[in-house]
Amino acid sequence: MAQRLEGKTIAVLATDGFEQVELTKPVEALKEAGATVEIVSDKSGAIQGFNHFDKGQTVQVDRTLSDADAGRYDGLVLPGGAHNPDTLRINQQARDFVRAFFTQNKPVAAICHAPWILIDAGVAEGRRMTSYKTIRKDLENAGAEVVDEQVVVDDGLVTSRDPDDLPAFCAKMIEEFAEGRHSQGRSAGRGETPSAPH
Repeated sequence: MAQRLEGKTIAVLATDGFEQVELTKPVEALKEAGATVEIVSDKSGAIQGFNHFDKGQTVQVDRTLSDADAGRYDGLVLPGGAHNPDTLRINQQARDFVRAFFTQNKPVAAICHAPWILIDAGVAEGRRMTSYKTIRKDLENAGAEVVDEQVVVDDGLVTSRDPDDLPAFCAKMIEEFAEGRHSQGRSAGRGETPSAPH
């Protein structure tokens, strides 16, 4: 039923403190659909996952941000967890990496707290999105249209609220990645505007 993603390479941007199932389930779904998946991080080696407040498994990093080029990927996944996106949102390389996917009109999927990164990357304004309930006001303040739905798709951007939404999130993520670039130009305009460092 799911579209096949053979020949596509997807980046998963995460660091210590990611919510484990929000990384492992999308990666599993992507690989089952035939995609090549690379874990990109602000550090090399392994990153620590969490099951809410408890330490979970570690995941091996495939490529550091300093060596990552958005141009070589067909899509981007941003897992949640409170600490993970809070660390990445203040990292200039992470913000630039994320913003490049919007500039290049490539699909992006973000779940739970991950839309925090989109706020700091300057790409949330004008977007219809959802997120974990505690950061919805942040999204509204950044100019996003925030709704309480299990999965929201807006011009190549897929967002969901929490791990309970993972089945719907993964299905829409694969659908958007299979579709590929979104050529409306809407994403590009928003991605290029906030080019100056924050």
